[in-house]
Parts: sequence; C-alpha cells; structure tokens
Amino acid sequence: MMIRQTVALFGEAEKGDKNVPLLIHSLFHLHATFGDPPKESCGIFFAIQFLLYEQELIYIRVNEEGFSVEGYLKGMRLLNKQKISHLTALCLPGVGDAQIIDSANPILESYDALMITTESDLYDYLTFLHRTGF
Repeated sequence: MMIRQTVALFGEAEKGDKNVPLLIHSLFHLHATFGDPPKESCGIFFAIQFLLYEQELIYIRVNEEGFSVEGYLKGMRLLNKQKISHLTALCLPGVGDAQIIDSANPILESYDALMITTESDLYDYLTFLHRTGF
C-alpha cells in the first residue's frame, strides 16, 4: 500500500471557514465545502490537481490570494501547532510577499517539504529581494 502524501494549500474560495486548515478528501468534498473558484484565483485549481493525483489535501481559505497577510500568518501558526502526517509540500499560489513566504520557512524546514508556487509569484518574490537588497 502506497502512503499518500499531504499538501497544505492556501487559496481563495467562494465559501467556507477562513484561516482554518481543513482536510479535504475528494472533489465533491472540496466543492461542497468551498464552492466555485473566484476569478483570478488559482487555489481551487491546484486543489483539484492534488486530489486527482490522490494527494491528501489540507486547504486553508484566505480572503485574497497573496494579499491577506494576517490570514496567511494565522494559517501558518495553526499548521505549526499541528502534527501533519507526510506533509510534503506547502502550496502558495498568488503569493510573492516576503513576509508570507518567510512565515512558511519553519513549516517547510520542519517537514523537509517543498514550496509550490507559480512562475509569476516566484518572479515577484525574487524581484522584491533584488529591489530591497536582500
């Protein structure tokens, strides 16, 4: 029996509790809990992909992908407090903000997990570091 890997994902959604890590079991469960994806949002799209590839999914709904700093920080604190079995990745679509990415580092390091993002978000983060001299 193959052990399912777990991905924690921060994203927007039409409905559902905000800033609370929820374990999602299926596409039906995802839709029933969070509804349809908002325009310009990638969270639900990534969630569908992970579920189709039979990954365990922890979804943390935020107000606006990449901009709801307090929501991300609260979600990161909650993830830090939990023991998550087989966490292999943290997915942050829409995030190029250094404060949010820095708050993810303890989780990534403690689980030896990967960060999943988009090309444009990586570019935003790297150009921010270049502009600020980090």
